[in-house]
Amino acid sequence: MNVDYYKNISNCTCYRKDREQNRNLALRNTEFLEKVIEVAFNPNDKAHHNACGILELICERKLKLIVPYLDGFCDVLPKLKNDSAIRPMSKICLFIAKSNHRSNGIKLTQMQETQLLETCLDWLIGDEKVATKATTIKTLFVLGKKYDWVHDELKTILQQGYSEHSAAYKAVTRNILKKIDR
Repeated sequence: MNVDYYKNISNCTCYRKDREQNRNLALRNTEFLEKVIEVAFNPNDKAHHNACGILELICERKLKLIVPYLDGFCDVLPKLKNDSAIRPMSKICLFIAKSNHRSNGIKLTQMQETQLLETCLDWLIGDEKVATKATTIKTLFVLGKKYDWVHDELKTILQQGYSEHSAAYKAVTRNILKKIDR
């Protein structure tokens, strides 16, 4: 293990500029990318949430870099407990779902799609923060273009919990419900 790589991850703050510097290093250096992924996929590591934030920006810039690690990514999702790790990982789920929906995008296996669906549904009905829920709603909407039952389930969940949530949650809900009803 390269101690300097781990130190970079460990010292990374939630500020976008800091995460972008680490993202850029990972895009230039395969060893650092592998270290970011290793730490991100280990929920017991104290720097885990930092690595997840860096990985989000890596995937935002160059999503196909995660393809060799998709099984590990999908396997770790239900094990996540830290809100600071779940939020960026939920964004990566959205990136992957959108790419999977495109003809020239990343192709998920049936098992990977199922893992994404199950985790996103758990996050949506669970006690997650609004940013995670909003991203999860969008991810489920995209995945529902392939699986009709997802839109039905999503619509039911959104209508039941609508009055209990924040304005941001309600805005995303209204937008997605309009799209489902089209």
